[in-house]
Amino acid sequence: MSRVMIIGAGGVGRVVTYKCAQNPAVFSEILLASRTLSKCDQIVADVRRDTGHRKLTTARVDAENVPELVALIRSFDPVLVIHVALPYQDLTIMEACLETGTHYLDTANYEPKEEAKFEYHWQWAYRERFREQGIMALLGCGFDPGVTGVFTAHAAKHHFDEIHYLDIVDCNGGDHGKAFATNFNPEINIREITQKGKYFEDGRWIETEPHAVSKVLTYPNIGERKSYLIYHEELESLVKHFPTIRRARFWMTFGEEYLTHLRVIQNIGMARIDPVMYQGVEIVPLQFLKEVLPDPGELGAQYIGETSIGCRISGLRDGSSKTYYIWNNCSHQAAYEETGTQGVSYTTGVPAMVGARLMLEQKWLKAGVFNVEELDPDPFLKLLADSGLSWHEETGLNLEL
Repeated sequence: MSRVMIIGAGGVGRVVTYKCAQNPAVFSEILLASRTLSKCDQIVADVRRDTGHRKLTTARVDAENVPELVALIRSFDPVLVIHVALPYQDLTIMEACLETGTHYLDTANYEPKEEAKFEYHWQWAYRERFREQGIMALLGCGFDPGVTGVFTAHAAKHHFDEIHYLDIVDCNGGDHGKAFATNFNPEINIREITQKGKYFEDGRWIETEPHAVSKVLTYPNIGERKSYLIYHEELESLVKHFPTIRRARFWMTFGEEYLTHLRVIQNIGMARIDPVMYQGVEIVPLQFLKEVLPDPGELGAQYIGETSIGCRISGLRDGSSKTYYIWNNCSHQAAYEETGTQGVSYTTGVPAMVGARLMLEQKWLKAGVFNVEELDPDPFLKLLADSGLSWHEETGLNLEL
């Protein structure tokens, strides 16, 4: 039985709190903290009502303020901090965990506020400090990154002697009825998908213009969807940890209406992340836009359809070529009925709970900084399926890529 502290009260924070509270034998006491206390209080009230877990508390904290984080961690004394707030805050929370000797888990790698740049090197630089402190930092334990890394590790362990080609495919086949809305934090989402595409091939990184490369792919239970090559952070860690990979790419679906809105947002300057002066006040246009767009955490009630995320892999097994597809489909409606959130939040929050549980049960616990694919995939995938995200695999098929 362990105390855990969850930082972040958005859709993912809601799911993580629900899923931890459903396992009171492991997560005996839970503190939910964020900058906005009222959001924490509402989530905890809902979770307490639906799960019966009584040892749930809330607190306000500025996750960019290390002394404030340290004070809260010391007062609650958790074994693990689960960070599901903003990726800007990864390093300050890691610093607080180092100062207090507390394990750390997140779902997205660090990026600086002033530049849309997704790289692991800032967090990998903490390896020795975490190792010397005897604590663990688990990076990118959401779905993508997260489950996609575990899927790849599972393929390497059970299906391939050498992985040569890896394509991660992410389709949101749902409909929320809004003219334009993002499925997670608008500021992070828009920064991510408006940067240049990038993929790994033959030992080097190749850049593409945003959304310049696309293919029509077929997704289980959804059908054909136009999918665009974009850069996603797990590519960096996967080509490092699986050196036989010759090419690694990431594909995501976008509707034409979504892309049209996105182009307008960029063309009129609302995607800018540098400050501008407005009536004597300095504002960041993208942060202002975030405040007027629909809250991703409130999309669930009207959401219909499914997400489908997986890995399409080819390589060698016993000297012969092999193709392999492993994936999960998640129903937006089912996610909302259980946790009050849509499927994108659910598919990120459930794996975060699974990784946290494996750390607390010492099945995934070692000193240092690790990406999920460096650990044994078997206990993770078993617990993932038992926790609401079943997965499927198929061999010998046309990967379409």
